[in-house]
Amino acid sequence: MEASKDDGSNNVCENSESFKEKVPIFLSQRWILAYLFLTGYFNVYALRVNISVALVCMVRTPFQNSTLMNSSQSNISTDDTCGVLDVTSPRSQERGEFDWDKNTRSAILSSFFYGYVLTQIPGGWLADRFGGKRIYGTAMAISGVATLLMPVFARTSVILVYVLRVVVGVATGVVFPVGHSMWGRWAPPLERSKLIATSYVGASVGIIGTFAASGLLCEYGFDNGWGSIFYITGGLSCIWTVVWFYQARDSPSEHPRISKAELRYLTNAIEFDTSRKVSDIPWKKMGSSVVLWVGICTHMCANWGWYTLLTNLPAFMKTVLKFDIKSNGGLSSLPYICHSIMSIGAGHLADFLRKNKILTTRQTRRLAQTISFAGAGTFLVATGFVPCEKKYLAVLFLCLAVTMTGFTRAGYSVSHIDVAPKYSGIMLGICNTMATIPGMVAPLVAGALTPNDTQEEWRNVFYMCAVFYLIGIIVFGGFARGEVQSWAKDKDTELDSVDIKEPLTSESIHKIQ
Repeated sequence: MEASKDDGSNNVCENSESFKEKVPIFLSQRWILAYLFLTGYFNVYALRVNISVALVCMVRTPFQNSTLMNSSQSNISTDDTCGVLDVTSPRSQERGEFDWDKNTRSAILSSFFYGYVLTQIPGGWLADRFGGKRIYGTAMAISGVATLLMPVFARTSVILVYVLRVVVGVATGVVFPVGHSMWGRWAPPLERSKLIATSYVGASVGIIGTFAASGLLCEYGFDNGWGSIFYITGGLSCIWTVVWFYQARDSPSEHPRISKAELRYLTNAIEFDTSRKVSDIPWKKMGSSVVLWVGICTHMCANWGWYTLLTNLPAFMKTVLKFDIKSNGGLSSLPYICHSIMSIGAGHLADFLRKNKILTTRQTRRLAQTISFAGAGTFLVATGFVPCEKKYLAVLFLCLAVTMTGFTRAGYSVSHIDVAPKYSGIMLGICNTMATIPGMVAPLVAGALTPNDTQEEWRNVFYMCAVFYLIGIIVFGGFARGEVQSWAKDKDTELDSVDIKEPLTSESIHKIQ
C-alpha cells in the first residue's frame, strides 16, 4: 500500500524555527557513527570470511584433484587443460593439519549461516524497541571471543568448529538489523544513501583486508600460519567493542556530545520521534505489505550471488585459475576493493539524483538495483567462458561482477528505511532471515555442482547466480516503493509533509528562515 500519490522523496518534516544554523557534515555525530559502523562491519566480515581463506591452508588434502600431482614429493603440479604450472612451497604442503574432504569444508562454510538465521528478527525487534547500542556491542564481543577460540577448538574436533561458527553466526546475525534500526533514528532522508553506503562499505573493506592478509598469514603467520588469522581477527573485534560502547548512542537525543544545531536538524528531518522507543509493531499490516515481500525476494536473489562468491571465490581461484595461496588472498580481495569504491559512489550519486529532483526515490532505487543485478549477472556468466590461460581476464570479469553489486547500496539495501524508518530494523531482520537461506544453501549447491572443480562445472554455478539476479530485476523493478508507508507512521504525530522548493539537507538548512 502506498502512503501517498507522491513519491515522497522531496517531502520532509519542516519546522522553520529550528533551521537557522549550519550543521557540520563529516565531523558530525551522525557521520562519526557512520565511521564507527564502517569499522564495525569491517570486523563483522573479517569474522565471517576468515574461514574461507584459512581452510585453504588448514586442510592437508589439496583443493585440486590429486591426479594432477606428479608425485607426493613434487612441489609442482600441472593441469593438462590449462597448461599452467602451480608452484607450491614446501611449507604449504606441510601446513595442512586436517583431513577434511570437500563435503566437510562446504559444511563448515555453511554452518555460520545456521546460526546467523536465528537472530535476524529478534535483533531487529529488540533494537527497534529498546535501542541497538548494547545489542550490537555485545554481539561483537561474543563473536570476537568465539573466533579467538577457533585454533584450539579446531585441533580438538571438527564438531567444535561447527559449533563455533554457529555461535559467530548467532552473534553477528543481529548486527545488520540493529544497524538499520539505528540509522532509522540517525539518518535524515536525503543523506540516507551516503550514510548507509559509507557504513556498509566496511563489509567490503573487511573482505578485502581479510582475504589479502589471510593469504600472507597462511604462509608467514604464527601458530602454523592459519591460527594467526583467527587470533588477529578475533582480537580486533574485541578491541573495537570498547570503542563502540564509549561512542555509540541509540538516538541523537541520547548523545552527550551532539551539537544543538545537529540535534535540531535530525529531530525535524527524520519522519518520526526518535526519542521514543517502539511500543507496538504493526505485524499484520507489515506482513501484508508489498514492500516487505519485495524486500525479501530481492534480498534473497542478491544474497545467492553474494554468498556464492564470498564463500567459494578462494577455492575458485585455487582450483580453476590455479593461483597459489600467496596470490590467492590478494586476488580474491580485488573484486571487493572495486565494490567498496562503487558502493560509496552509488550512495552519493543516488542522493544527488534525489536532492536535485532528477529522479524520485522510487526511480533511483529501481535504477540502481537493475544496474547492479544486470551487470553482475552478465560478468559472472562471462567469467565462466574465459579459458584459464587467460586467467587474469577472468579476474577482471569477477571484479566487474562484484563491482556492479555495489549499486545495491543505493537500491534495496536502503529501501527499508525509505518505506518504514521506524520499523527498519525489524523489516531488515525479516528480510535478512529469509535471505540467509542462500547463505546456507549456496555453498552446498556450489560444492555439489563442482565435484571435479572444472571450468564447465563452475559455469553452471554462475548461470544459477544470473537466474536469481534476473528474478530480482523483475520483482524489484516492478514493485519497489520509495515513500513512507501509512502503517509505518506515528499514529499520534502529524506527519503530513510539506513540499519545499529546496530539498532539506544539512548544507542548506541555514538558508531556511
